[in-house]
Amino acid sequence: MDVRVRQEDLMASIVGNTALERAGGRYDAVVVGAGAAGLSAALVLGRSRRRVLVLDGGQPRNAPSSGVHYFLTRDGTPPGELLRIAREQLEPYAGVEVRKARAVRAARSGGDFEVTLEDSSTVGTRRILLATGVHDELPERPGFRELWGRGIFHCPYCHGWEVRDRPLAVLAPAQGAVEYSALIRNWSRDLVVLTDGAMELDAQSRSRLNSLGVPVKEERISRLEGAGGLRRIVFEDGSEIEREGLFCAPPQRQRSDLAKALGCETEAMGPIPEVVKSDPTTHETTVEGVFVAGDAGTMKQGAIMAASSGAVAAASINRSLVLEEVETELAAPTAKAGR
Repeated sequence: MDVRVRQEDLMASIVGNTALERAGGRYDAVVVGAGAAGLSAALVLGRSRRRVLVLDGGQPRNAPSSGVHYFLTRDGTPPGELLRIAREQLEPYAGVEVRKARAVRAARSGGDFEVTLEDSSTVGTRRILLATGVHDELPERPGFRELWGRGIFHCPYCHGWEVRDRPLAVLAPAQGAVEYSALIRNWSRDLVVLTDGAMELDAQSRSRLNSLGVPVKEERISRLEGAGGLRRIVFEDGSEIEREGLFCAPPQRQRSDLAKALGCETEAMGPIPEVVKSDPTTHETTVEGVFVAGDAGTMKQGAIMAASSGAVAAASINRSLVLEEVETELAAPTAKAGR
């Protein structure tokens, strides 16, 4: 047993050193973000014998949630446990390094990139994958942050089943209130639309909601109450309603400024004002050598979709590296002499 373990360690070391030599002392890829997208990408790149640095900058967006849902074979798994399993499955791949660190800057350096970490150290890399996610800008009202992911939800596909047939509420922009309410109504017909005093519904929207049996409450929200889950919504006029779930789609912003610093273009996508623009097939951004995966690059957000985009981006990164290496090898004097 000891001999076998030593042999496995030796082989892992050889693979790691080979990857290092091929990268010329640089990383093949730096993956910024260690959520579902980043770790999925690291797995594909590790299996592609690439030298990869994954930067874990802190808790992912879904950390408050009790479970990750509609993730095949992992439905209901707590987010932290899902990431623990993902990191554990990276261990056999000696070329993959996961580091607790946050990237604060990134810039082109020659034909490659230089990434600066929060301790002012720098690393060189041939490719960058932005798996940095987005930040939800929640209303500054008591209870919103405390109940986010436990009684206030963004995605009905993630949480609708758990609150099916219960009294629910929807807080949405005027232009999307009818469509969003109709979607949530799929899980419960006991539904109220909240305008929080700032949203003016047009006559057609009011009529459609009325026809669907969805009342509208226009008072400004004062606070949300509940221990371990939403129980009550209290309004500034003193009125209140008992609800067991509130669905809302708050404004979002990029969680990191790295895409902007690198010169990547962004675009508005649905209600999200800034999504990192990328090729839908390869996930390469408008900056050559920089790729994006997960919530930072799409409005179709969910852990399994983030993991999928990470795998696609990683395969694209590996392909771009292979093509670059082949061209370098073919251009070498020894290759020319052998023709």
